[in-house]
Amino acid sequence: MDTKVISSGIRFLTLPESYVRPESERPRLSEVSTCDNVPVIDLGNEDGANIVDQIGYACTYYGFFQVINHGVSEEAVERMQKVAWEFFDLPIEEKLKLYSEDPTKTMRLSTSFNVNKEKVHNWRDYLRLHCYPLDKYVPEWPSNPPSFREIASNYCKEVRELGHRIEELISESLGLEKDIERKILGEQGQHMAVNYYPPCPEPELTYGLPGHTDPNALTILLQDQDVAGLQVLKEGKWLAVNPIPNAFVINIGDQLQALSNGRYKSVWHRAIVNVDKPRLSIASFLCPCDDALIRSPAALTEEGSGPVYRDYTYAEYYKKFWSRNLDQEHCLELFKNEK
Repeated sequence: MDTKVISSGIRFLTLPESYVRPESERPRLSEVSTCDNVPVIDLGNEDGANIVDQIGYACTYYGFFQVINHGVSEEAVERMQKVAWEFFDLPIEEKLKLYSEDPTKTMRLSTSFNVNKEKVHNWRDYLRLHCYPLDKYVPEWPSNPPSFREIASNYCKEVRELGHRIEELISESLGLEKDIERKILGEQGQHMAVNYYPPCPEPELTYGLPGHTDPNALTILLQDQDVAGLQVLKEGKWLAVNPIPNAFVINIGDQLQALSNGRYKSVWHRAIVNVDKPRLSIASFLCPCDDALIRSPAALTEEGSGPVYRDYTYAEYYKKFWSRNLDQEHCLELFKNEK
């Protein structure tokens, strides 16, 4: 590999050896079926109690759902997708000005997941941005394409509003006051990963991202409408989640699993790659503030065996997450109380 990223414009004819998974860890694509009953929740429904019930069901049995009529404008979505493609179409020399392998940087272009620690790499480049507060981070965002900062800022604002609304609905579905999550999680940070998966010569040998859960509270994923790639683990089987028009995929993250005392599950998911076409997805993450003390409300721990997880700060969790490989055991297991 002559370059640090794989979005170089050069079409690979064979998969470089550093991307080939051991046989036991390959995606076995022929065994994957489509998830036909993905919960799709219409946030425009006037029956608020029904929305809360649907979210509670989806969080309990799936760990994810899709939302439509979500309030994020079609224009904001289309412009964000367009400028993201424009960014990855830039000359390699221009993109590499932003390249870094340091996961603590608040703006960087990088590749795979954590190239310094991995034995096998993932077929992905990504632009990772911190997004809140905007006035702090926008000045360090890419200035090329020239419209990037303005378009991405607007998109981030609309997605943040949607994320807060969904967190309130999730709180209500747990039988809690609707603002309880925001009180526990504090003034939440917001990150965005613009993921680019080039055409891959041998998709059955590698991943865009292997199976993992998200370390944050909530993930709002904008899928590529033309190229599917998201798969989720349900009842021990990997299932493909096909994109639907004008929808976001909402993933429960590790912090909401802990906050719900294990009632809601952080979904295991992965990204596969395509032999013919590039794929682009945009993931937005709501993250507790660093000093937020992650603890289940008493109403969720009084019955049964008490708190499933010990109290911890989000900074402690995030540091542990980034010190490991993405496809190791669930990081949340390290924070369980002993029975």
